[in-house]
Amino acid sequence: METGFSPEEAAFRGECRDWLLSNIPREKRPVDAADAIGFDKAWQRQLFDAGWAGINWPVEYGGRGLSIVQQVIWLEEYAKAHAPWIGANFVGINHGGPTLILNASDEQKAWHLPRILSGEAIWCQGFSEPGAGSDLAGIKTRGRIEGDEIVVNGSKIWTSFAHVADWQELVLRTEEGSQRHAGLSWVICDMHAPGISVRPIRKISGEVEFAEVFYDDVRVPLANVVGGIGNGWKVAMSTLSFERGTGFIADQVKQGQEIAELIATARANGMIRDERIADSLAQMRAEVAALRAMTYRNISDVVRTGQPGPEASVIRLFTSELGQRLERMAVLLMGEAMIDFAYGDDNAVGDYLRGFAATIAGGTAQIQRDIIAERLLGLPKSR
Repeated sequence: METGFSPEEAAFRGECRDWLLSNIPREKRPVDAADAIGFDKAWQRQLFDAGWAGINWPVEYGGRGLSIVQQVIWLEEYAKAHAPWIGANFVGINHGGPTLILNASDEQKAWHLPRILSGEAIWCQGFSEPGAGSDLAGIKTRGRIEGDEIVVNGSKIWTSFAHVADWQELVLRTEEGSQRHAGLSWVICDMHAPGISVRPIRKISGEVEFAEVFYDDVRVPLANVVGGIGNGWKVAMSTLSFERGTGFIADQVKQGQEIAELIATARANGMIRDERIADSLAQMRAEVAALRAMTYRNISDVVRTGQPGPEASVIRLFTSELGQRLERMAVLLMGEAMIDFAYGDDNAVGDYLRGFAATIAGGTAQIQRDIIAERLLGLPKSR
């Protein structure tokens, strides 16, 4: 990717900006996932009908077939316009769908991708377990093959939107006695199948977004296996690469907006005269710019290779830790006033509370450092 955008890409940016300005919902998205599901589906459908869903998804599945650079431009303008978070559509749009595009059969793509893109079907992710969160290779949920079905038993936890989902990207152990990365399979699980029970989890912010999921002899057709039996680790790594790569572009735009707001606040209340605060704000502003540059570099590699690589873990780690520093600075600068201070559609208190999970979700900060050390720097395994 060039250091600048082409005239065609600049024109596309203008189209994105104009459409968003005229069409973003004026009402705020409800906080609770169950209350917001209607909002999320309606907004996704509006994007789909207007041709703004799946910018770089194949045309035959409802996308526009444009470049990943244009996808990045859309995500940037979407965040700048303070358009609503896609909410319950997040899993399907940001990593379930891209994983299917890369790994699924033609039949699986033809059935699921248009439904994801139009907001008709909501997906959740069945990766983490009570004893295997960041250590995905330690999962114990098992699937016993019987004829043309897999019989699933076990449980998952921290499953985003499980209580409103139609389908799940589920990683389970299908080879008896297998350990670690071997013997795993990535399957499409019907969340309405007999034997599935869901227990919602309320977060510290008061929202209900996560859930525990229990499987009691749940039957999944073998036709729902993606990438073949026993290839679940490879497919799951492509899922996480998408999640850790371009999935954080909107967060980065928001961070740029937030640091500008914090600098303005520090100037207004006189705290900018404190040298330590001024230095910290300057450092974070530089880090926001550096992070965007690293993301553009990563996107350039994706254009070349067709898939995010381990470099995405650098983006994931940097984005989450920078976000936490920004929220701590907001608390320092604003005190009680932060309750009424908003960035986009979110209030600062909510941002601060959600920030605690940033270095846990999608693989902890420690796991990201292990990936960077082993796969990028060539250092010995830490365990």
